[in-house]
Amino acid sequence: MKFPGRRKTKHYFPVSERDPLLYKANSHLAVENSYIVGIDQVMVDIEATVSREFITSFGLPIGESSLLEDEQTERLVQALAELPDHVRCFAGGTVANTTHNYSVLADSPSYLLGVMSESIQVGSFAYQYLCNTSSKVNLQYLQPVDGPIGRCFTLISEDGQRTFGISKGKMNCLQPEAVSQALISKSCALLISAYLVRTSVNETIMQACMKAIDYAHQAKIPVVLTLGTQYLIAQDPTWWQQFVREHVDILAMNEQEACALTGESDPLRAVDIALESCDLVLCTAGEQGLYMGGYCDSEALRQTRHPLCSDDGMEQFNYYEFSRAMRACDCSKPKKIYSHIAPYLGGPQQILNTNGAGDGALAAILHDIVANRYHRLSVPQSAKHAQPFLTYSSLSQICKYANRVSYDVLIQSSPRLSRGLPEREDSLEEGYWAI
Repeated sequence: MKFPGRRKTKHYFPVSERDPLLYKANSHLAVENSYIVGIDQVMVDIEATVSREFITSFGLPIGESSLLEDEQTERLVQALAELPDHVRCFAGGTVANTTHNYSVLADSPSYLLGVMSESIQVGSFAYQYLCNTSSKVNLQYLQPVDGPIGRCFTLISEDGQRTFGISKGKMNCLQPEAVSQALISKSCALLISAYLVRTSVNETIMQACMKAIDYAHQAKIPVVLTLGTQYLIAQDPTWWQQFVREHVDILAMNEQEACALTGESDPLRAVDIALESCDLVLCTAGEQGLYMGGYCDSEALRQTRHPLCSDDGMEQFNYYEFSRAMRACDCSKPKKIYSHIAPYLGGPQQILNTNGAGDGALAAILHDIVANRYHRLSVPQSAKHAQPFLTYSSLSQICKYANRVSYDVLIQSSPRLSRGLPEREDSLEEGYWAI
């Protein structure tokens, strides 16, 4: 387990008054119980530069998104196979992107639940998916299916217009019995997306998702929901508000999704409203940067040393941003805490990819949550665990970390990181590194 940010060895764990044998035993337990589990509609993203005539020949409306029939998909696949120099393949899926990025950042395992083609040929789309996924992401729990995984085609015409075609394949065929209760009950978090519970209402993957959520609740494991698209949320905001209230502990969204969910266009106000239904909220807001909100017990609050910020109706909202997040139910006197950070370095000079920046930020948060579990199991007597904190770091430092990861995603052409982040020059002023 890599801990977020720069640390010297002496800052990892206290070395005085410690039984080396006990520490060794605890470390083994920490390694076994420090991972996340994600459920996803396993799909591969296929991007091709083609002519407008090529697109219309398959009956696809230019600039729109269409659901492809099986016969239509196979014709498209065969046609693209004749244009190998113009086709690029990436492993896709919002949850899968997050688990991949988490494993790259933490250098620790994550587990992905979903389906995978039982028969895989070298060079096939399923093969490309496996090749573009970190070896730290454990895929042994994927359910084998007789057929293709999901495929999302992005066809780019000469004028730069993007046309999308989606072939579901067998991606929604995950069976509830393929979900391991033992795996989820020992994890640090269960990650799901909005697509799983609304776009697949009559599919078995929804049943599998709800079963996984039930297992997580039984073991008191945080359920993390990433919203994914504003249009899906806007169809029935009331339903989603109820779903978050009943099933979700940590919520990740962008400003459009936040507005669709809460009816509030201001990201900070949307975070505040969402906190009435869950324990920790991330809202990425483009040029505004990102916002986070959570809870902390009144006895564990720490005041910021950064300049105080005010928003419309929320004066000095970052006053306690040096506090570590907790679940509201674990607080004797819960207090809402907030933090905000502007884009890293003012934002990239050239954005190569907007897909996955929010997933990257969420991966950083999950890394911090797992680091907290790892440290608590390794050094249970540490003063860092005097309270049942959810995160290892303060809300302020998590914002810095999430912001940095988002930046790295924006400056590359893929939503998946190929390497961990370089060491950062973070301040020690808030005791973030000290144990």
